Amino acid sequence: QLQLVESGGGMVQAGGSLRLSCAASGRTFSWYNMGWFRQAPGRKEREFVAVVSRSGANTYYADSVKGRFTISRDNAKNTVYLQMNSLKPEDTGVYYCAAGGRMSDSDSDYNYWGQGTQVAVSS
Repeated sequence: QLQLVESGGGMVQAGGSLRLSCAASGRTFSWYNMGWFRQAPGRKEREFVAVVSRSGANTYYADSVKGRFTISRDNAKNTVYLQMNSLKPEDTGVYYCAAGGRMSDSDSDYNYWGQGTQVAVSS
């Protein structure tokens, strides 16, 4: 089993920044592609945000966050990050990190999930 724990969420005004972290334990972190998803208030589905490859060399972003968010990882620290700049109210939601065998924008391709961290962006 791979355990994932997110941190770094909070409340911020529009235009501000937050850095989310996701610490992994239990299995070899570098085996997994790591993704971030979010769930907006009142929505059942989780929306893809970004994914980073096992080595960190490749990344892929949702169009809604491209140019504002940056995903990265540190395999020596078993941690993946999401730097979020120029935040908008529509970025509000619970952010989840996930681990999977494919670089994918579909939540069904991820096997392990964290508990989530809340991000609230006020206008």
